[in-house]
Amino acid sequence: MSNARPESCPLCGKPASPAHKPFCGQGCRDRDLLQWLGEGYRIPGPPVDPDDPAIRLDSAGDAD
Repeated sequence: MSNARPESCPLCGKPASPAHKPFCGQGCRDRDLLQWLGEGYRIPGPPVDPDDPAIRLDSAGDAD
């Protein structure tokens, strides 16, 4: 038994285009890319302690 159901665009729900699969077209494909680039898709993590000496956010690891 195959689960043959038409795939739809994850953003707008229109049928997926083979050229832009899983999206319906270039517009939805670009919107998804912008979400990734703009950090719209993130997995939350634990808060960072700014006083932790192992984590240096203010420099590139230079020794004081």
